[in-house]
Amino acid sequence: MARKISVIIIGASESKIRHFGISINKLCTLAVAMVVVLGFVVYGAVGYLMHRSQLEAKRQMQAQFTQQDEELALQREQIIRFASAINGLKERMLSLTQLEDRVRVLANLDSQGREGIFGIGGSAPDDLNPDVELKEKQNELIEDMRRQIRLLESASQKQHHVFSDLLAQLEEKRSVMACTPSIWPAEGLVTSSFDYRKSPFTGKREFHKGIDVANRDGTPIAATADGIVSYVGHNGSLGQLLVIDHGYGIITRYAHLQKILKKRGERVQKGDAIALMGNTGRSTGPHLHYEVRVNGLPVNPQKYILD
Repeated sequence: MARKISVIIIGASESKIRHFGISINKLCTLAVAMVVVLGFVVYGAVGYLMHRSQLEAKRQMQAQFTQQDEELALQREQIIRFASAINGLKERMLSLTQLEDRVRVLANLDSQGREGIFGIGGSAPDDLNPDVELKEKQNELIEDMRRQIRLLESASQKQHHVFSDLLAQLEEKRSVMACTPSIWPAEGLVTSSFDYRKSPFTGKREFHKGIDVANRDGTPIAATADGIVSYVGHNGSLGQLLVIDHGYGIITRYAHLQKILKKRGERVQKGDAIALMGNTGRSTGPHLHYEVRVNGLPVNPQKYILD
């Protein structure tokens, strides 16, 4: 006979008492069934949680892939812009080189033997192709960009030295031009040129070392170039004389003056009024005797006059 377990249930009022028995076999069967059901529930819950976790991980991975794709797209866009910027910088450097060449031609500056910014006989590197398929040739494009950046850095340093040298030459040229006689010293009529002539005093043939410009007494006389007044005073047959030292071995002499307006050692600029025309010294009438001397030798003043 199978053993049973008795179960007594007493109500709260103790008026009802229930009593039933259950065999141990049935109880074991019921316990096993509950365990199995509980196992299925747990298994289902764990499976659900794992599935949910996998879905969340997949979503995060997709979001990460999307973010990486966006970052790669941004990097590709930046690489393309950078490549275009390198091409533009190279074009501007070449334009500056062409500008330098034109300035040298206009200023009559020597450009022979000059090394180009990309080396002797070197030409600018080929333009980068920003439309290249970056998925396949991104590393190749980046390496080419690095190479061209190094080349442009070297070229920019050379161009800096080139323009510094050009600026120094232009400054020297400007200084030389400012100190080179290039305008008429006074208004009037040229009565005697830089040439042999018959002396109005002796009647003999002599060489006239300057030009004579005749006009009324008191006609203003201008410095024909920048310089420093090196002499003022009476000088024999030249009468009242003013001499300007322009540097570079160039001096100008202004003779037969009525009045000298500058002092010795005073700096003058091209076009400044320095004296008034007169008739002092050995002279046949009011005029200016004007000389240009280079390294102590008289030269034809009219070859220096540009206007």
